Amino acid sequence: MAKFWLSLMLIVVSGLNTAYAASIVVFGDSISAAYGIEVNKGWVAKLQQKLKQQKKSYQVINASVSGETTSGGLSRLPQVLTQYQPHILILELGGNDGLRGQPPKLMQQNLQKMIQQAKQQKVKVLLLGMKIPPNYGKAYNQAFEKVFVDVANTEQVPFVPFFLEGVGGNDALMQADGIHPNTQAQDKLLNHVWPTLEKIL
Repeated sequence: MAKFWLSLMLIVVSGLNTAYAASIVVFGDSISAAYGIEVNKGWVAKLQQKLKQQKKSYQVINASVSGETTSGGLSRLPQVLTQYQPHILILELGGNDGLRGQPPKLMQQNLQKMIQQAKQQKVKVLLLGMKIPPNYGKAYNQAFEKVFVDVANTEQVPFVPFFLEGVGGNDALMQADGIHPNTQAQDKLLNHVWPTLEKIL
């Protein structure tokens, strides 16, 4: 529970006295929570640094929780939206649903509901897609990946097809568990997000 609140309350800023025009909430799982690496070296912290370098007045709030599923995210999101009132929500959930073999249809419903909740509060959403290891079977893998495409199309939100492109399956960029990106992968993750995010800013 302590780790939950630590992650939820983590505000990635380089100076608390800086005036920010708007906030970006990253709402994800262990990949965005910087599991297994120093938090200040994760891609979310690097996003704040990049925004500062480009003189873009956004505060980045990391509301990611390791192990989070779309069901858990759906229950948490209203509080996060109320507390931080973000301008942009980066939604990075679904990987744990897949690893647990949960029904893709349920994941799709949860993602759509979260996006709709954000839209109701005039929050712009960026959806990050995910893939899972091939050992889950071709049919399940295809259904899982299709969820993100269908949600992005249905809800008309910007979309990064595969957040771990070039990272997943690359031993040099993954931790020993084969699931979580290592420190060396974090710049690549940010580079996957940035082109689409920049269009929203």
